[in-house]
Amino acid sequence: MKNRQILIELAWENREKLKDKNTFEAIKQTIEDLDKGRIRVAEKEETNWKVNEWIKKAIILYFVIQEVETIENGPFEYNDKIGLKKEFQKQGIRVVPPAVARYGSFLEKGVVLMPSYVNIGAYVGENSMIDTWATVGSCAQVGSHVHISGGVGIGGVLEPVQAAPIIIEDNCFIGSRCIVVEGVKIEEEAVLGANVVLTQSTKIIDVSENKMIEYKGIIPPRSVVIPGTYEKKFPAGNFSVSCALIIGKRKSSTDKKTSLNQALRDYNLSI
Repeated sequence: MKNRQILIELAWENREKLKDKNTFEAIKQTIEDLDKGRIRVAEKEETNWKVNEWIKKAIILYFVIQEVETIENGPFEYNDKIGLKKEFQKQGIRVVPPAVARYGSFLEKGVVLMPSYVNIGAYVGENSMIDTWATVGSCAQVGSHVHISGGVGIGGVLEPVQAAPIIIEDNCFIGSRCIVVEGVKIEEEAVLGANVVLTQSTKIIDVSENKMIEYKGIIPPRSVVIPGTYEKKFPAGNFSVSCALIIGKRKSSTDKKTSLNQALRDYNLSI
């Protein structure tokens, strides 16, 4: 693995090295390992997430060495550089037509893909559901027992290679039409209500206590989050700007399997 990483790092600095057979095979093997879940773009070490930048470089270089070709998939035809994942039944994954998971992504056993899209480098943990018309972008890391609701956009990231991917930890619920981009991290058991938009510049304001607490780029564990606004002064006047409001925590008395929906109902909010 270390030798493979060295070859990829050298090719990243000098694209001429892509002509070398060993480098070519190192890139191919890295993508295959991603596809099989042997390696991943980011992994949790105790409380922190480590991003493996060399794997992101390998993905980018894979696009360079691949040729565009016709891909037949039943009644569907594609014309692309990267193929699709296969053998879902063998892996214990349910895939509803016309869901697409690109080669180089990894889905653990029990994952359900409604008509949705999972890009290369993404990782989806066991028993998670990617609901209708949701997208999981390149290198995004989705934990186990997560529900990504209909129309959600989980952003992808390849360049710059030092940029962190989206992290959604275990047992989270992401409500309909949410957008999560720019390396935002959503920690365990958090719940996002419908239409929450999170970027690195989005103000995330905890209003559940007497004194507000402001976050950026991270949703703390077990938070229940809804869209909100705050007033900001501009040269042309004062205007409302979108933010995210943490209005409370999931109740520990509620079973995890039902609390994803129930956590929002507890606050009389839409899912």
